[in-house]
Amino acid sequence: MARPLRIVTTGLAATYPLGGVFWDYLQYPLGFQRLGHEVLYLEDTGRWCYDAEAQTFVEGGAANARFLAREIARLDPSLAERWFFRDGTGATFGQPWADVRRFVREADLFLHISASCWMRDEYWTSGVVAFIDSDPMYTQASVPGYVAGTIGAEERARVDMLRRHHLHFTFGENVGAPGCKVPTALFDWLPTRQPIVLDCFEGAARPLASRRRVLTTVASWEPHAKPLVVEDVRYFGKSAEFERFLGVPARAALPIEVALSGPAPRDHLRAHGFQLVDPAGVSGDGWVYRDYLADSFAEWSVAKHAYAASKSGWFSCRSACYLALGVPVIVEDTGFGAAIPTGAGVLAFDSPDESVDAIARVEREPERHAAAALAVARSHFDARTVLGALLERALGARRG
Repeated sequence: MARPLRIVTTGLAATYPLGGVFWDYLQYPLGFQRLGHEVLYLEDTGRWCYDAEAQTFVEGGAANARFLAREIARLDPSLAERWFFRDGTGATFGQPWADVRRFVREADLFLHISASCWMRDEYWTSGVVAFIDSDPMYTQASVPGYVAGTIGAEERARVDMLRRHHLHFTFGENVGAPGCKVPTALFDWLPTRQPIVLDCFEGAARPLASRRRVLTTVASWEPHAKPLVVEDVRYFGKSAEFERFLGVPARAALPIEVALSGPAPRDHLRAHGFQLVDPAGVSGDGWVYRDYLADSFAEWSVAKHAYAASKSGWFSCRSACYLALGVPVIVEDTGFGAAIPTGAGVLAFDSPDESVDAIARVEREPERHAAAALAVARSHFDARTVLGALLERALGARRG
């Protein structure tokens, strides 16, 4: 590389000032910065911001901007001035808009993550504009109707926006493979996964003997009020999968604790043995969230029905963070075993019996699975490797 690249990454870390969102998005600019590149974190969603204390949405984002300024500087002082945020009123914070437009225009790569950005005309001026799909099946749901000409103007505009990107990456690492049901028309989806800046987690890991002997996860019940319908097949969020595995807590060797958001039937879940905790108490801050994960014996989690039923190969950003803390993950199979090693550290299940067996295996050999978890994080999620591979693709597109 003759010179450091200029890279823009988008996100929602201020709009949704929550622990998991913080790590999902800010490891991109931090990872690129650690690779020696010049970065700008850009948050311009056109949405109202979430007020975590009031647990509601607000139009103005001054408090959210203060949160971002404080937390991004805490993450790495060298990123303290490397951000821009526009709230729902149009007010801007961080770098001056004129400087942002100049940086974007001169950037080698504009990385649009999870459809998080309102793609203004100025944002299409970078050398390569790439999209990262972290929500397979949901992202592609409108494509069959687009091809058939049966969707409305708003959905068509979203697909048209996607088509303007030069490259398309997805966390669904099986997309395009036999057996995967995620639509592939119009786009050449390239596999990628969540980058993990390992030193942000390894230093926070806890000795196995001091961790709570509890399985944990942080989850949401349903992303939408109605099921997703793709080519006449109905897909759901985690609600359908929790129902499938209701009998697991009563049979498990360890208790299962869930920080669950959304309109979930909490009494119903408690009656079947799930321990529920307030998600705001464990995810309102990125560092508290990290410590909650680190204090777990292992993660246990179902996936969204859309990810599992489609065999997308999706793997959770949250689960990757658990692994980097040396915490094993026992998670519902989405087909990710084609890309990520399973059996030690990462245990996939597709039935209640498999889930109960995986929990017992981790309970019997916790040291082996903890060591294997960290090894998988290092071999498959290290930001240097993940982002290096992404840049190779992006630079290849620019040369092409």
